[in-house]
Amino acid sequence: MYKKILIATDGSELAQKGLEHGCALAKQLGAPVHIVTVTEPSVPLAATTTAAWVPAYDPTELNKAKGTSATNLLADARKSAEGHGLTVTTEHVAERYPAEGIVESAQQCGADLIVVASHGRRGLGRLLLGSQATEVLTHSTIPVLVVK
Repeated sequence: MYKKILIATDGSELAQKGLEHGCALAKQLGAPVHIVTVTEPSVPLAATTTAAWVPAYDPTELNKAKGTSATNLLADARKSAEGHGLTVTTEHVAERYPAEGIVESAQQCGADLIVVASHGRRGLGRLLLGSQATEVLTHSTIPVLVVK
């Protein structure tokens, strides 16, 4: 049915549930998994203000820390997926918004299913925090499995 499954993770406890569910499904289907994490663009706080003086902004250290964190997160996710006996590839998509990075990664790696976790927020929480899972559902051209 599914020949390659992309599993998105941000390292959270809920994302871990999505990883485990996606790995269990992949094992049943004999499908390899592509695990992806996305780090958002580094935007200086001052860029959103109308301050007359804005200090120079160098995101180098922040981006380096994000890269290190993503590498560690993906290493843990790989270990977990390999524990299921799966063939695993990983990818860190930097400087993208999560839903965009997930959908683009799925297209590029040839996945035919995306597994993503969702908090299932409603009302004001969803309005204020947004829903990356909803964005993935909206923009994906392939099936999306949402794990709650």
